[in-house]
Amino acid sequence: MTSGDRGNGKIIILSGPSGSGKTTLYKKILKDPLFRKRLFKVTTATTRPPREKERKGKDYIFLTRKQFFLRKKAGYFLESEKVFDNYYGTPKKSVQTLLREGKDVLLCIDVKGAKTISRQFPQAIKIFVKAPSVRILKKRLQSRGVESKEALGLRLKIARQELKESSKYHYIILNDDLKDCYQNMRAVLRECLRK
Repeated sequence: MTSGDRGNGKIIILSGPSGSGKTTLYKKILKDPLFRKRLFKVTTATTRPPREKERKGKDYIFLTRKQFFLRKKAGYFLESEKVFDNYYGTPKKSVQTLLREGKDVLLCIDVKGAKTISRQFPQAIKIFVKAPSVRILKKRLQSRGVESKEALGLRLKIARQELKESSKYHYIILNDDLKDCYQNMRAVLRECLRK
C-alpha cells in the first residue's frame, strides 16, 4: 500500500495485556455516540471457536486453521499473530477501504500485531491500556473462571512481556476504575481525532 492509497483516514491501535480491560473499552468506544460515526471497526479473523453470544462476521470472522493459513498465504491479512493457542488476523482490504474513504480505523490488537502495523503505518496512533499491577491483572483473569492454572500462568508471563512494550506507545491509560478510565480514553481519542 502506498501513502497515496491511505486517504486521510487514521489508524488508532488499542493494545494491552489480557485482563487490562482493552476489549471492554473498545466495545464501549464503538457504541459511544461521540465516536460511532468517527471510528470504524475492522472485524478480526480468528481460529478460536465462538464464545456465547458472539456472532459470526460481526464479532469475529471465524475460520478453521486451514482457511486461516490459506488466507494468510494469499496476503489477506495486514497482520496476523498466534495468541495463546489460536490465530488472529486483521483483514487488509477492510482497513485499506476505510482509510481510502478518509475514515478512521480503531483496531484492538495485541502488542506484536501493533508492531507489525506500525511498521507499515508509522503514523498509526498507539494507546496502551494497563491494570494498576500484575497482582490485580491476575485477580481479574481468575475472576473470569475460564482459565486453567497453566493458561493463567502463560497469560501473566505474556502480560509482563507486553508491559515492557508500553513505553513505545503514544498514550498509556491506567484502568483502575473503568468509569474513570473510559473518560480518560474519550479525552485521548478526542485529541487523536483532532490531529
